[in-house]
Amino acid sequence: MRKSTIWQILALGIVAGLCGTIVPASAQEPRLQDRVPEAVRSEIDAVLDSARAQGIPAEPLVDRALEGASKGASGDLILRAVRRLANELLAARDALGSESTDPEIVAGASALRAGAEPEDLQSLRSLRADQPLTIAAAVLADLVAVGVPADTAAAAVIALAVGADDVEYIAFRRNVERDITLGASPVAALGVRLNAAAEALDYAAPRSASTTRRPRKP
Repeated sequence: MRKSTIWQILALGIVAGLCGTIVPASAQEPRLQDRVPEAVRSEIDAVLDSARAQGIPAEPLVDRALEGASKGASGDLILRAVRRLANELLAARDALGSESTDPEIVAGASALRAGAEPEDLQSLRSLRADQPLTIAAAVLADLVAVGVPADTAAAAVIALAVGADDVEYIAFRRNVERDITLGASPVAALGVRLNAAAEALDYAAPRSASTTRRPRKP
């Protein structure tokens, strides 16, 4: 069964907090020894050092390298995957702001990978300036994973940003997934649950969010 992005993000955030202070900057990552080809290990270490210097979490990058190694990927593929994730994390940090926590940055990167735009993360930060964004961003990625178009998922998550707390976001995602399992299309399930959530929260979420996709950059 697919694990939700929410729980993966929370787990990564906890591990990053525990391990981020263990591995000093400019040092080789010991967990990569004998796991990734020596030809690219120094380059991966350089990506990790750069991540730490820029204030983005390095632990997900180590995990990505180890994941590639466990799957037997070549050194070049592992390095490209690590660099791509580093760029996603940096883009998420830039969109969410320099004060963002590691779990927020990781969740934001997952949302961007799923197809969200940096502007979507900026909107969430603006609407929920005094609340963590980890769950909201992770719900966006989870909705895309079950078939909701990325722009539609982003519009729905943003529509709920003012009134929904983390528990309500999780319930919203769970209800959408359940409706899809019962046979509803992803967009229809999201629309029904968005309207129900809007009524429950006693405010008018834009009904077009469930069916209207936002224009994309050319």
